[in-house]
Amino acid sequence: MASRTRRSGPASRAPGGSRRRRLPMRLLLPLLVLVALGAMLMLRGYVHSEILADHRVRPPAATDRVPEEIMSGGPVIDARSGRTESLRVPDHHLVLTFDDGPDPIWTPKVLDVLKEHDAHAVFFVTGTMASRYPDLVRRMVEEGHEVGLHTFNHPDLSYQSKKRIDWELSQNQLALSGAAGIRTSLFRPPYSSFADAMDNRSWPVTEYIGERGYITVVNNTDSEDWRKPGVAEIVRRATPKGGKGAIVLMHDSGGDRHQTVEALDRMLPGLREQGYEFSNLTEALDAPSAHSRVTGLDRWKGAAWIFLVQASEHLTDGLVVGLSIVGTLVIGRFVLMLLLSGVHARRVRRRDFRWGAPITEPVSVLVPAYNEAKCIENTVRSLADSDHPIEVLVIDDGSSDGTSRIVEAMGLPNVRVVRQLNAGKPAALNRGVANARYDLIVMMDGDTVFEPSTVRELVQPFGDPRVGAVAGNAKVGNKDTLIGAWQHIEYVMGFNLDRRMYDVLRCMPTIPGAVGAFRRSALERVGGMSDDTLAEDTDITMALHRDGWRVVYAENARAWTEAPETVQQLWSQRYRWSYGTMQAIWKHRRALVDKGPSGRFGRVGLPLVSLFMVLAPLLAPLIDVFLVYGLVFGPTQKTIMAWLGVLAIQAVCAAYAFRLDRERMTHLVSLPLQQILYRQLMYVVLLQSWITALTGGRLRWQKLRRTGVVDAPGGGPVPRQRSQNSSERRPVA
Repeated sequence: MASRTRRSGPASRAPGGSRRRRLPMRLLLPLLVLVALGAMLMLRGYVHSEILADHRVRPPAATDRVPEEIMSGGPVIDARSGRTESLRVPDHHLVLTFDDGPDPIWTPKVLDVLKEHDAHAVFFVTGTMASRYPDLVRRMVEEGHEVGLHTFNHPDLSYQSKKRIDWELSQNQLALSGAAGIRTSLFRPPYSSFADAMDNRSWPVTEYIGERGYITVVNNTDSEDWRKPGVAEIVRRATPKGGKGAIVLMHDSGGDRHQTVEALDRMLPGLREQGYEFSNLTEALDAPSAHSRVTGLDRWKGAAWIFLVQASEHLTDGLVVGLSIVGTLVIGRFVLMLLLSGVHARRVRRRDFRWGAPITEPVSVLVPAYNEAKCIENTVRSLADSDHPIEVLVIDDGSSDGTSRIVEAMGLPNVRVVRQLNAGKPAALNRGVANARYDLIVMMDGDTVFEPSTVRELVQPFGDPRVGAVAGNAKVGNKDTLIGAWQHIEYVMGFNLDRRMYDVLRCMPTIPGAVGAFRRSALERVGGMSDDTLAEDTDITMALHRDGWRVVYAENARAWTEAPETVQQLWSQRYRWSYGTMQAIWKHRRALVDKGPSGRFGRVGLPLVSLFMVLAPLLAPLIDVFLVYGLVFGPTQKTIMAWLGVLAIQAVCAAYAFRLDRERMTHLVSLPLQQILYRQLMYVVLLQSWITALTGGRLRWQKLRRTGVVDAPGGGPVPRQRSQNSSERRPVA
């Protein structure tokens, strides 16, 4: 139906008469939410070493450019201020170094062992891990250990540009300043080993690092704990010969490090008995501290960085929980739909199935119309072909395009026009009920056409006196366009398959405005159609459930409606539907505590509607969000397989729904594209509805522009006579 108001006032114009276009708030807020979500996920992927990382060890190069004193010198290389100095650790001093951390599992265990044995160490941390676990970096500093840089993303710097090297260092320092408020002058290149392994590719990097004010620390004793050779072997390899001093390479991250922790616990007391001291590097070299405090703007930058990284971590954790929830809901809904829709189809298609005595009494058909000049003739003529006795009431709700004159000019028997001032669709329907002659009332939209058998099929369930309303089978008539085909899939699968499920569960949430039937007595008991929400069809259906009536689905009562043909019209329609459904759920929230038979809807229906129609669609974008995330950051193959698995489940459900509705399968060809494009639009619409609801915004009806091309299968659109009564005027938006 259409908006009941006209736009007022000219569009704002910039000086000089040019139109100033502004992004509507209804688009801006969802866009900002999606951009913020995307930024947080990009940050999360960025700090998990899944972008810009380089995990390949390069082949060795020539060594003729490396000074001899470096090749034969110690593991500490000081190339600052243009000098080239190689330093060794004094005898009986052991500098324990740990690479690639901090790790949330193994670094605390290493720190516990060091604290127990009163030993210090140097932790060469990556920026990605320091950003994710800043509390561990703070603990290292507070317990007297030294912290060094191990780059941000752990690339092989021998094959990186100076700009990339600077970036790796600055980002690593940013993480340290945010985590512990310090800067460090110690650096260890990824994939480094002994000083004599320096080559013509790594030496220029070491020189450049020195120019930037860093001391390069390699090692001269490798525990090879990453191989997991056993605790005894790690202790043997980490123990220097003859009481010499050493820098020992170990790891507190990168996998299972329980052997490292056990070896450390065994090694420390044994070597201490041999006279070894376990000190920081600068303590062993009797040099100034490697740490300096960070204050001012740099400290705030670091703190802001850590805050954002932690926010992205918590957000991602929450999204993973949300993904688990939506996965459970989606799979649960699919299982319920497949099982219960099959039960419904088998039940109503049995030869001996009867609702009760056949309904042959006349029916009143109400057609609320507001500016439906392009469609109303097709609609009324389709009703004239009905094989069930009916009267037709066209309620002209203040149309300005000659809608009522077109109906009157048709001169069809049993067709009446009721005029009223523009008051809205609920008021028009209530006016129609008041003027209807019969006790069974069918309601349809002014852009919909019925098949000859639709009314007859729609009213047969009233043979059961417990039935208060019947939902028909609404179908898309203009499904030959891409948008129409997508909506056709949605109607067959998302709406009608749902209705079969809800029918079996006896908690049908909505009688579609395009095709529904009611008992007059049921309508009167609940107060008629209400304008409290923008989804009057959902509102009245919930009210009937709460009053104790049964609401059922008639699969053969088919109605063909004109679906929106542009993205803007589709957006407006679904925005109203989503927001109206939320309003109806909130209005009938007390159904949760209703007692007796009428409380079934509150116990079963309202929770299911809230989960499947509001919460699940709101969380469903997480499937696509993590698809994009997995494609960008990996694991790509598993991500694609998971997404294809979800698509396959949807395809099975869609094919089953098409089979039940006896629809051609050819339209399912566009299903993958629907999942990529159409579904994203629906996500944004629902997000916009949530924002409108949470901010207390108000939404008006939006008039959809119709073309009048829809007719029941087997016939074409009814041509209209060109007269002043057939109205060639443009409908008011």
